[in-house]
Amino acid sequence: MDTTVFIYIMDFIGTAAFAVSGAITGIRKKMDIFGVNILAILTATGGGIIRDLIIGKTPPQAFVNPIFVIVAAITANIVFCFIWMINKKGTQIPERAKHIYDKIFFWCDSVGLAAFTVDGVHAGLSPDIMSRVFLVIFLGVVTGVGGGVLRDVLSLEMPVIFVKHVYACASILGAIVTYTWYTVTGSGTSSLLAGFFVTVVIRYLAASFGWNLPKIKTE
Repeated sequence: MDTTVFIYIMDFIGTAAFAVSGAITGIRKKMDIFGVNILAILTATGGGIIRDLIIGKTPPQAFVNPIFVIVAAITANIVFCFIWMINKKGTQIPERAKHIYDKIFFWCDSVGLAAFTVDGVHAGLSPDIMSRVFLVIFLGVVTGVGGGVLRDVLSLEMPVIFVKHVYACASILGAIVTYTWYTVTGSGTSSLLAGFFVTVVIRYLAASFGWNLPKIKTE
């Protein structure tokens, strides 16, 4: 498969996945449908906007080609309407279903993280940037975690990258694998797949085994 087509697929997957996680967060915070849409869109496009600003690509792609904003909005409204119909009152997630939403949130968040991490690395593989290894890895990480940070801050939560399941570390390792694989093999598609797989697997293992980075207990 052509790398351009594959990265476009990654963009769609990441956008839809992060939009779901943003919409679920907004619904949990009892936001109205407008708030849910804004949170979903920012979660889905925030990382890419930050990445584009860093590399001087202005205006950011999200404003030049709003297809991914539209995808995020459509996804958010589908999630909102689906939960509204299930709950009928539309104001609170049923207690019995919370574990299901937790699983959906986790997997959508993990897939979005992986898809946008490799997308960010790919954006840094241009001839004028590729030699700057730190910048390329950073572009992958900020694209992967940026939207989630905006989501958590706007919903008054501690950003998950600081507290839970080696979130940013999964993105860092996924970005390193993507870059290294590409420099060794020269294959864009296989390097994206490798980085995507590594990011998702690390997130899954961290959640399954309760892996976290060391913390200092103050109480």
